[in-house]
Amino acid sequence: MMSSLGGSEKMATIFFCIVLFLATSVSSASLKVGFYKSSCPSAEMIVRKAVNKAVSKNPGLAAGLIRMHFHDCFVRGCDGSVLLDSTPGNPSEKESPVNNPSLRGFEVIDEAKAEIEAQCPQIVSCADVLAFAARDSAYKVGGINYAVPSGRRDGRVSLKDEPTLHLPPPFFNAKQLEENFARKGLSLDEMVTLSGAHSIGVSHCSSFSNRLYSFNATHPQDPSMDPEFARYLKTKCPPSSNTGSDPTVPLEFWTPNRLDSKYYKDLKNHRGLLTSDQTLFDSPSTKRMVKNNARYGANWGNKYAAAMVRMGAIDVLTGTKGEIRKHCRVVNYR
Repeated sequence: MMSSLGGSEKMATIFFCIVLFLATSVSSASLKVGFYKSSCPSAEMIVRKAVNKAVSKNPGLAAGLIRMHFHDCFVRGCDGSVLLDSTPGNPSEKESPVNNPSLRGFEVIDEAKAEIEAQCPQIVSCADVLAFAARDSAYKVGGINYAVPSGRRDGRVSLKDEPTLHLPPPFFNAKQLEENFARKGLSLDEMVTLSGAHSIGVSHCSSFSNRLYSFNATHPQDPSMDPEFARYLKTKCPPSSNTGSDPTVPLEFWTPNRLDSKYYKDLKNHRGLLTSDQTLFDSPSTKRMVKNNARYGANWGNKYAAAMVRMGAIDVLTGTKGEIRKHCRVVNYR
């Protein structure tokens, strides 16, 4: 008997299966789902438990952990380098203005890693713990679950200056974002899909205040921003000359602690917070993708899962490369 699925739903299901197959295939050469099944079978459950506990107390940590995984993978690949503390004479990625003071959730990784080490010493990498935590955060606040291929090993180098060389700044336009993600092997659609993670989390006013007060010589305020939205933002973000603080506002206002496709609806209504958000709707190359993600939320969730798997395979260390750190903040002594 023919399935009762409608034509568009069938196509969405087929598309997701193809994307998931491709995503898994890309990483399967070096990573494997269930990598710790024999060596540390409780590893993923320990991470999920730590994430659930932390996010239940502070929902904002879900965005922090997803962002941390992204910042890890785009700098030296997914090798846990973002987790390393600075050492004398060597400031680490944590000290980059891109990460400090905004990156958060390190204590969740530390807690999960400590419990794993107590059960399975030097088996599970910090890079994998972070990949699991990003997945578990998406599941906790968005119901998006996916299998994480694992087997990453940890890098031994973390440099303060590298994040700004690899991570896209909030003022990038769609073309610049496309090129930035392409350098990491990710497609235009994957870039738009992963940008949907901005449906949770917050941004400092300094990341978008130019859109409110100093956009260009003709328009102090960005004309592409909804005027009512701009008025609201100005109440939260006064001109920088009036205060020494840098307040934060939610990246998406409807459901700031729910990972969903409402982010794309905001873009359609010209309520994208960052230039790098709103450009996705304003650019002809990505406008249709935004509209489709806004309309088909479940399909976006499937694409997000597949894109996270792809991102999690960027320049990974496997086999005998790198190491398995005992503590995620420091490299092993040799």
